[in-house]
Amino acid sequence: MRFGDHMLENYFPVLLFILVGLAVGVGPMVAGFVLAPHKPDAEKLSPYECGFEAFEDARMKFDVRYYLVAILFILFDLEIAFLFPWAIVLEEIGLFGFLSMVVFLGILVVGFVYEWMQGALDWE
Repeated sequence: MRFGDHMLENYFPVLLFILVGLAVGVGPMVAGFVLAPHKPDAEKLSPYECGFEAFEDARMKFDVRYYLVAILFILFDLEIAFLFPWAIVLEEIGLFGFLSMVVFLGILVVGFVYEWMQGALDWE
């Protein structure tokens, strides 16, 4: 057995993983292009999302409240992501861990109340 043969043997699972991943990712797309019928007509090529032609530019400006609500959602979604591991190890981290999470939640609540008082969540 040569020196390089043993090294290649160690990387075979990685190569196999990459090949299976490519087959799962690319295979259905190729099968769709090959097996799907290609019969375009006016009805299939017409706008389908809202039923009529677009009447404004796709690059129009959105109200900043859309972005603000999205940022608030991400913020509080991440808060929940921190709560699950904290709740699991609460007995192990003791009072210090509990008080640390109370401070963390308090800061987030203050930010939420501030946004609420500023009217960021009002949709008039």
